[in-house]
Amino acid sequence: MAARREELLGAAIEQIEARGVAAVRIADVASALGVSNALVLYHFSTKEKLVAAAFAHAAESDLAHLRGLLGRRTTALKRLRAAVRWYAPTGQAKGWRLWIEGWAAALREPALREVTRDLDRQWKAALAEVIAEGVAAGEFTCPDPMGAALRLTALLDGLAVQLTAYSDGRARPAAVSRARMQEWVDEALARELGLERAELTGTGR
Repeated sequence: MAARREELLGAAIEQIEARGVAAVRIADVASALGVSNALVLYHFSTKEKLVAAAFAHAAESDLAHLRGLLGRRTTALKRLRAAVRWYAPTGQAKGWRLWIEGWAAALREPALREVTRDLDRQWKAALAEVIAEGVAAGEFTCPDPMGAALRLTALLDGLAVQLTAYSDGRARPAAVSRARMQEWVDEALARELGLERAELTGTGR
């Protein structure tokens, strides 16, 4: 039962990424797995509940990866840089199209708004905690860890929109290159931690 539910959620995530929240149907999810609409409705009685559960599933997967990066046995600085590089649209994090869809749909769907709000809160809290650890260890300075986490995620979210929503690959590339975006991310992180960019990247020590 749990395995089937997870299969349905995975298929729903794929269909949302491909079609968008508004266009995706129960039938699309069922067809992707070769099952009946009734089976999908047995687990999720409405499309709205299926979509909210799919985003919650995706959020938990992202948070689990973040916790893994921030829980490594290394310096706070290295953990932060790994997490920010993974989260950035220039890194290996997947699903930006999904989350942009989620943000838009959350304006009208209370259940989805709760999912996206909770994900946002947990991301910021996790980053702020590691920033505070680094301050306590004397690795860097930051008078407001939560403020720093908010500013960093706001920058990353905005860059993701630029790269995902305004680019379609070769026909219409992003206005800013991935390499330049990564420079901006590194510069922003260094600035929040009171460091030079060379210190952040390990070339200044």
